[in-house]
Amino acid sequence: MGFHTIAGAAFRALTARKDGPSLYDVCDPVLLKYQGGDSHLGKFYRTALGNPALRPLLRRTGLPALRDEKRLGALQEALIRARDDAEPDWAAVGAPVAELMGDIGVSHPSPPPAALPGRAPGADEIDRAIRRCAAHLLGSFSKNGFIPTYAAFNLIGDADMGGNEMLMALTGLNSRGYKNSTLLFSLARIFIAHSPARALINPPWTGIAEPMWQPMQIRHRSAYYDAFFTEALLSYVESGLASADEAAASRRAIADMVDFCLKTSAEEVPSHDGSTVRVVTALAPLPHPRFSRFFAQIKQDLGFGIYVPDCDTTACAFSAATQAGSTDPILDQPLLDFYRGYQVREGANEPRVTVPLNDNIDYEGGVVTWIDNIKGERPYGNDLDPTLNLDILEVSFRNLKRWNILETPPRLEMVHRILGFQRRLAESGAFRNPRSHIYYLPELYSAYFGRCHAAFMALPEAARRAIDPDGAFAFIRGKVLAYVEGELIAREMNPFDAALALMALTHLGADVKTFTPALNCIIAQLGEGGRHGPYKAYEWNKMKTPTRILVGGPEVTSAFVLMALALARRRMAERNG
Repeated sequence: MGFHTIAGAAFRALTARKDGPSLYDVCDPVLLKYQGGDSHLGKFYRTALGNPALRPLLRRTGLPALRDEKRLGALQEALIRARDDAEPDWAAVGAPVAELMGDIGVSHPSPPPAALPGRAPGADEIDRAIRRCAAHLLGSFSKNGFIPTYAAFNLIGDADMGGNEMLMALTGLNSRGYKNSTLLFSLARIFIAHSPARALINPPWTGIAEPMWQPMQIRHRSAYYDAFFTEALLSYVESGLASADEAAASRRAIADMVDFCLKTSAEEVPSHDGSTVRVVTALAPLPHPRFSRFFAQIKQDLGFGIYVPDCDTTACAFSAATQAGSTDPILDQPLLDFYRGYQVREGANEPRVTVPLNDNIDYEGGVVTWIDNIKGERPYGNDLDPTLNLDILEVSFRNLKRWNILETPPRLEMVHRILGFQRRLAESGAFRNPRSHIYYLPELYSAYFGRCHAAFMALPEAARRAIDPDGAFAFIRGKVLAYVEGELIAREMNPFDAALALMALTHLGADVKTFTPALNCIIAQLGEGGRHGPYKAYEWNKMKTPTRILVGGPEVTSAFVLMALALARRRMAERNG
């Protein structure tokens, strides 16, 4: 947004005509100052919603519905119950908020059709972009001692989070602090949606992946991100474009990141068979995530004090380490044996999905996200994401021999069940629906399916037949390609969208001619990041609760653009050769 647009939106928010009680009229009497009860609810309110930056923007936004004193009283009584009850009835607490969420009007992006593509960029333009992105990653690692990623809050919330989904979260999450934050962020969304400040908090953008233009961005490090930065630098070395010094710097960075994944971020957890297993945690203990002291305290105040390992970070870390040639003994653990305890099996185990935000899909055969830590803590309850399950397949293919998957019937059966879960997503078309995904977008699912498909196709033919006797991969490939070619690249994209589309097209063997729209977008926008890097920060993954929290960064965009262009460059050279 330009200065005049920002100034106009701010002026309208500051001078709006108040038409009913505001967020602060509702909450201040209940949460601003009190003794007893749950202290975190008030601390969260003061830190996240009642702070001096947000208060002026929302203080003149009132809800006409709350002029009804009965409704206002019911809402405040619900907040009191959340504050004072030792074990609140969260469905009852959330009900008055859910009733007000029906008209917040948040929707998924719907980009217009794109103009017809011109000629494809030349090889020199592609090489220059690859080198720019690699230099950005290596320079960031040299400057920081790691490659950072950023988190940013979007207070308007996620389009898939309506009143019913909020109630699912309140009743399915385990951490009281996380329930508190979900409740209050959901309440704030209602007022933001009816405020002129909405234009500041959720401005429009080009493409699907959301740009991270929020001013409050939290820099941090995680093994999940290091795993993909490792893959990006491996692709740069393999491209042949790296100088001797750049190749050496890349290998040093890769070794450091693999060590961070497998050692610094490793955590011992209980397995379903009574043994213990070493997995990879989403956020290593302080000081390893590299938060500033300010944000470390904010994170604690907002109720995000406990992090537990997750199946996706573990799978991606193992995969990156395997690709990098690591021989760390942690990789010898057959993850499928451990994941088996987290796989949904109808009637055979306890209900695993406690936060079913994507209950439009059939969970059978899928593996849930979060891993109980050694203390048995599960603050986020559990959910099930389709893209995560692609990562489990991908790491299994890379370790097929090491883990004796074909020779061990329970492991092979588990692979078959995950593949069946993925095929049903493709048959129903649900993979194209953003609601089907917990942490990702359909375009990212498509890129990651391409990544998984490439690992599958690298296996011997006999192994492919044993894993996929019914042709599920070929079937899903057709559906994903139809989506990427018919929808994603046919509409306006930003560079992150284009990189994901290009990864899917190259990995899935699409005609080289289909690369042109994505290549043109990536090359045309080179330099958009200004002093921050070749490209801007975009949404890589997200949390839908407690509000929409985006994760990405300029380095993330550089990594995905680098990988996509390196793949396209190789395919184009093969065609011309």
